[in-house]
Amino acid sequence: MLTPEQVIAAQKTNVEMLFGLSNKAFEGLEKLVELNLQATKAALGEVAETTKAALSVKDAQELLALQAGLLQPAAEKVAAYSRHVYDIAAATNAEVTKVAEATAADAQIKFMAVVDTAVKNAPAGTENAVALVKSAVSAANNAFESVQKAVKQASDVAEANFQALSNSAVKATQTATAKAKRATA
Repeated sequence: MLTPEQVIAAQKTNVEMLFGLSNKAFEGLEKLVELNLQATKAALGEVAETTKAALSVKDAQELLALQAGLLQPAAEKVAAYSRHVYDIAAATNAEVTKVAEATAADAQIKFMAVVDTAVKNAPAGTENAVALVKSAVSAANNAFESVQKAVKQASDVAEANFQALSNSAVKATQTATAKAKRATA
């Protein structure tokens, strides 16, 4: 059985973990807000420049050339922004996952110590029940490890897909821009 001191220590650990996770989440949020402020500031400057350029256009062909010249950089900026957002989210998720995995590992060790103590103090004749408990704990540990591996693999696949999609979007924009420039020439 757990002593009151062990329960208090476990609660203290849980509260510290909660505050640690909250700090990591806020750090990620701060980075995201900073990125959005930078993107907004840059976008406002670009809108001013584009407006000036559009107002100085003398004919339709010059306007089409201006549009074509703006398409590719805009797509590249959107792709770069998306990559930054993804990187911030992935880094924050990695930090939270690291804390969660460490906490789960610690909890697993403590739980196994409780199970081992209970097994050692089990009365004679309960060997089958003890074997059943050990088997259940082992199966639960294996299932947990399998889920962790599956989540890691899914995360890796999602990251690869995001990168491929981002690269495809930029290439498609580059192709469209090149066609638009050829059409106006």
